[in-house]
Amino acid sequence: MAQFDITQFGAIGDGVTDNTAAIAKAIEACSEAGGGTVVVPAGTFVTGPIQLKSNMVFYVGAGATILFSDDFERYTPVESRWSGYECYSYSPLLFGTGLKNVSVKGEGVIDGQGKKWWNAYRELKKGVLPDSGIRTQLLELNRAKLESIKSNIVEMETQFLRPPLFQLINCEHVVIEGITLQNSPFWNTHLVYCNDVIIHGATIRNPSDTPNGDGIDLDSCVNVRVSDCFFDVGDDCLCLKSGIDEDGRRVGRPTENVAVTNCTMLRGHGGVVLGSEMSGDIRNVVISNCIFIGTDRGIRLKTNRARGGIVEDLRVSNIFMKDVLCPLAINGFYRYGVDESNPLMTSQEAVPVGEGTPIIRGLYISDITAKNALAAAGFIYGLPEMPIEDVVLKNITIEMTLNPDEQGGEPDMVREHRIMAGDGVLCKHVRGLEIQGVRIETRQGPALLLEDSQDVTVSGLDMRRRHNDTPVISASKVAGLNVTGARSDEAGYLALNS
Repeated sequence: MAQFDITQFGAIGDGVTDNTAAIAKAIEACSEAGGGTVVVPAGTFVTGPIQLKSNMVFYVGAGATILFSDDFERYTPVESRWSGYECYSYSPLLFGTGLKNVSVKGEGVIDGQGKKWWNAYRELKKGVLPDSGIRTQLLELNRAKLESIKSNIVEMETQFLRPPLFQLINCEHVVIEGITLQNSPFWNTHLVYCNDVIIHGATIRNPSDTPNGDGIDLDSCVNVRVSDCFFDVGDDCLCLKSGIDEDGRRVGRPTENVAVTNCTMLRGHGGVVLGSEMSGDIRNVVISNCIFIGTDRGIRLKTNRARGGIVEDLRVSNIFMKDVLCPLAINGFYRYGVDESNPLMTSQEAVPVGEGTPIIRGLYISDITAKNALAAAGFIYGLPEMPIEDVVLKNITIEMTLNPDEQGGEPDMVREHRIMAGDGVLCKHVRGLEIQGVRIETRQGPALLLEDSQDVTVSGLDMRRRHNDTPVISASKVAGLNVTGARSDEAGYLALNS
């Protein structure tokens, strides 16, 4: 395969020279030759946006760093999908559209130099608009879209739509291997409408305080394999999405057939997350053999009454977690990204089912070990008009913190601010829950709290460290509860409340 070394086209890796034109020439020469490998050798190569081509390997070698300019005005508007909306946004730093056979590989680093973007966003939240002509262009380009959006996302009104570090749209046969991607202005790596994707051995890094610093977002993508990757980010580590609200339902493209295995995830708001933008459906997802250390949540699903769409057929197995806030969070009442002026979005009473009603069903979660969890062992919280359906929890051990000073937090962001600390699994608005061979050790309270649910079967739920007269199971307004198995004949094992 032909190779095209960017230094042969004038690139200089001195950390100062602008290499945008030289890199573009190397990519164009590769494309004109019918394909090949564009090589970035050792050195620090400063550049503006880079646009990839088909039939190309973009190879960043050992000792090489691609360092993107932090001048906002260099990232002129492109058509994209931003936080679930099809619209114009600042150009991604490294990107490609409509490509086939595209790979980004190597032992080097791709650095988005995101600090200036992050600081501008923090000032934006204080009401200080960034000095950017691109933002003004986006206000005009997205004017029609803005008229239809009702959201509490701060960037929608201001149109300071920060770009991802790496984005591919409508691409086939994609490989991302070995590379380190770090310091993204917004999400780190964003794949949209892509088919046949392999992500292997990549390292995804953002500082822990990066605003919206997701690791990898798979957005309406199909046939994806993610393996042996390392994440240390400021938001969700690996996130599956499929569009938001009416816009996502209009597009109607699911994320499906996704396998995630052998990944390690540090910090972040969630280890593997589905949603909240899931209006085009997410299905057929397998997550196995992963380690989550210090993530706020482990496995997380989040959606709300504006989203619509279906999440179904998720299988999770052989996961180890430590120091997470909540190992398992499944939330149909996610309170962000909604029209706060609409009282139906936050009503605690059932509302009419419509196209905005999300459905979560068919979740099989097994062989999980979590140690020193801080808030709740689990949090499964559906909608009164659409309970979460058909959940199996099997062969799971979760040990909560014993630190008496631990303040815990919100297991997930539901309608009300619900703070838990060292508690068990809370299930509310769930239909068809099966628990087999599960042990939960709490700091306080029962292992399982059931509220407003139905058709629950518990076989072998154990809590070896009972707290005085605390029951293992506390159930309120539960229809069709069947409890058998380990220690269920203990006095006070089950407390039924009206």
